[in-house]
Amino acid sequence: MTLRPLRLPLTLLAAALLAGCSQDDAPAAPSHAATPAYAAVARGRIDIEGGLLKLTMPSDGVVAQVDAHEGDQVHKGQLLAQLDLEPARLALDTALAEQQQANAQIGTLEARAKAAELRASRLEQAAKAGAGDVQSSDDAREAARQAQAELTNARAAAALAAQKVAGTRYQLELRSLHAPSNGEIVQRMVQPGATVSPATGPLFVMLPDSPRIVRAELNESFVGVVHEGMAAEVDDDSGSGLAPLKAHVLRIGRVFGASTLEDDPQVRANTRSVECVLTFDQPPSTPLRIGQRVLVKFAPK
Repeated sequence: MTLRPLRLPLTLLAAALLAGCSQDDAPAAPSHAATPAYAAVARGRIDIEGGLLKLTMPSDGVVAQVDAHEGDQVHKGQLLAQLDLEPARLALDTALAEQQQANAQIGTLEARAKAAELRASRLEQAAKAGAGDVQSSDDAREAARQAQAELTNARAAAALAAQKVAGTRYQLELRSLHAPSNGEIVQRMVQPGATVSPATGPLFVMLPDSPRIVRAELNESFVGVVHEGMAAEVDDDSGSGLAPLKAHVLRIGRVFGASTLEDDPQVRANTRSVECVLTFDQPPSTPLRIGQRVLVKFAPK
């Protein structure tokens, strides 16, 4: 039969720790109270800022390849998975052809508008000098305006075609999923041939290479005792014998909530706590797993 470590309710555990680490054999003087070993005690868990990353494919389609597996160390920008690119490539080729046609039309209309403007200027000068009639000058000027309007429309169509090319290239990029940062793939939930979309859910769960923090549940009775910057000691709550780690309080929450780390259902239902986030003074030499339970002992003032 396997013996499990005894997990006392946090209130009893805190009372035992606050009473002091040890007592001398000789009786203490009755006029002096025992000095608490810790100002407060709280249960917590190892975490990172923002938590684990759940990566979804930003576009819908059929998965063509998967280049990352569980346990892989990946770097920022590395390709993790890719959809079938053929539909997006066809759309891009069409957009490029439309852009080329629009640009070619601009060249033709620029030459026509230039010639119409030159003819209108010459006829205007001739009319002013009495060598031509005014009606011909007016007709030439109107033709020049129309040519310029057609050129303006062609340039707008070319700009729209360029935007379409940029949009299809962006859609092509959305068919590939890249790592947003350095980290480790802790879960993979996709296979080649699967049909996915942004609504399908995450394809990978990734653990970023970010500093570990502690999220402790500070009992409401200790809220007035603990403050930002306060030193603390973080112990493994499983009894593995991990050496205590030095940390300090980064911030204290302002919202009370129910305890999630207390094992006793009755105690959990009647306990209110505030989240207290701590950061380690130095990076732990021993790897700490996300979700690992710890015991936080806040040093007295």
